[in-house]
Amino acid sequence: MSTSEKPGHGLRERVGSSLFSHVAGPGGARNRARIHGTPGPRWFGPERPIRTVHGDASMFIGGLSALLLQSLHPRAMAAVAAHSGFRGDPWGRLQRTSTFLAFTTYGTAEDAQRAVDHVRAVHERISGTTAAGEPYHAADPHLLCWVHVAEVDSFLRAHQRFGARPLDGAGCDAYVADTARVARALGVPDPPRDRAALADRLAYYRPELRATPQARDAARFVLREPPLPWAARGPYAVLASNAVRLLPPWARAQLGLRVAPYLPEELVRLSGQALTGTIRWAMGALPAREEITAPP
Repeated sequence: MSTSEKPGHGLRERVGSSLFSHVAGPGGARNRARIHGTPGPRWFGPERPIRTVHGDASMFIGGLSALLLQSLHPRAMAAVAAHSGFRGDPWGRLQRTSTFLAFTTYGTAEDAQRAVDHVRAVHERISGTTAAGEPYHAADPHLLCWVHVAEVDSFLRAHQRFGARPLDGAGCDAYVADTARVARALGVPDPPRDRAALADRLAYYRPELRATPQARDAARFVLREPPLPWAARGPYAVLASNAVRLLPPWARAQLGLRVAPYLPEELVRLSGQALTGTIRWAMGALPAREEITAPP
């Protein structure tokens, strides 16, 4: 070790690189360079709350919680179970989602639109029937809106609980408004633009939600059978426990997910904060993102 290298730097770099490769996939470094190094106007400037939320380690907890919440819509869950490959290729699904979020949040407007066009084309090809005989189509604006509001609510809940820089009230509303820009591009005609509208929209979907056998199977898989080496199971258990506690109580009840009564809420929250802090520390060893933004 060189005299200028700080103790633990090698470990930090290895952990950070491993996390990045799992989340971003084999094309992660190339996509990162394109997203942050390509000049041109962006959908969102550096000051926008969407960049604060989507760039924080709290997304690890928020993303898992979002998957659980989204599974409660039977038609959305049927589409995921039949077409996403979440069991056969869970890392691939995660990588595709994180790449989409990166391009739309930080990439040029041209690349963001290209990412949206690709997702819309995929959605157009996905259709089928649930076990109960209900038809679904992934491009259905009603289903797209459910997936959007479940995701936004989960990401924001996680950020406010575990983020390095929680947003104030105006910032939270601005985050919801930022995400509405992406939702409209994906085909959601009237996405919520503030927290009050987000809460109202979630309540609107409540009568349609239920935990199908597919939803319960998905919850068991992502919470108890993650495709991880044993060394990573402990940190993942912390992530999963906090993702479950992040869910609204009614969603936990529908999925049959119980919180351990012998673990105080504050202790679980502290474990989540410690985990996200460790992820933030490890990811900080990656090369700095140099963004070039040309005027519109």
